[in-house]
Amino acid sequence: MSRIDEHWYRGSPWLLLLWPLSLLFCLLVMLRRLLFRIGVLHSERLAVPVIVVGNITVGGSGKTPLVLWLAEFLRRHGYRPGLISRGYGGKAASWPQAVAADSDPREVGDEALLLARRSGCPMAVGPDRVAAARLLLEHYAVDLIISDDGMQHYRLGRDIEIAVLDGERRLANRLCLPAGPLREPPGRIRSVDFVVSNGSAGEGEWPMQLVAADALPLLAGPPRPPSDFASGPVHAVAGIGNPARFFATLRALGLEPIEHPFPDHHPFGKGELDFNDTAPVLMTEKDAVKYLDYAGRRHWYLPVTARLPDEFGNSLLAALEKQNG
Repeated sequence: MSRIDEHWYRGSPWLLLLWPLSLLFCLLVMLRRLLFRIGVLHSERLAVPVIVVGNITVGGSGKTPLVLWLAEFLRRHGYRPGLISRGYGGKAASWPQAVAADSDPREVGDEALLLARRSGCPMAVGPDRVAAARLLLEHYAVDLIISDDGMQHYRLGRDIEIAVLDGERRLANRLCLPAGPLREPPGRIRSVDFVVSNGSAGEGEWPMQLVAADALPLLAGPPRPPSDFASGPVHAVAGIGNPARFFATLRALGLEPIEHPFPDHHPFGKGELDFNDTAPVLMTEKDAVKYLDYAGRRHWYLPVTARLPDEFGNSLLAALEKQNG
């Protein structure tokens, strides 16, 4: 293992050599947040409530499934949510960009396309989240904005912050970048409105479970239960923040994955997932949206759905009503 993030979670002692840089990073982050709090730097408030879903660690923690859950839940309760994100990995010539179900992931980013396809909500992306939100407010009948990531994008005023933790990896060595995975000091987690833990939840946290659905083909065709793939090995492809979680999910479903981890947001090319055998290829939904143009009959993806306690939804609605009041 050579990637530095793997050492963050191992607790490798040599990372202490980077501690002075981590201390400097933390101080700069704290100073920047202070400048926003005292008004030297300005946040922009929107005419509708804003919910920011993010984390203080780099890498995947389960934000995207939670955003999808929030969009569906709030729509059931009478809201008309719009979604925004940075559009990480997108190479659009100008920003912000509206995202449709048939947008090019190379232009708008893989996670944004996944959100637009699954949620059915208006979606916009751009490095400037305020501009992305204003695009939605100008062109769509939305009455609430959900920001996928953006806890550190303080220029966007927010009414509710939801931090997502990986229930297994937690805060790792609790050090800021580059000696650890934290974007902000660990105490930042205490300032948010809700902490959702993907997996085991600690005191004061809300547990979230990700449940695998039937596998879907990248080409047209009916879904298949994961058990249909248990008769032999499958190529397991994961270009996400924590590929090990996807591989563990497949093993828990009784499958025998041949693991193919890729960097988060990896831009797949033609033939890259055409392995030299006849075994099926199972990938995450985020990877699938980038491989549609190259897919064959053996390529499948495994969507997941978030489950949260009813009490979480009730608490969220109460928090929104309090903001609106």
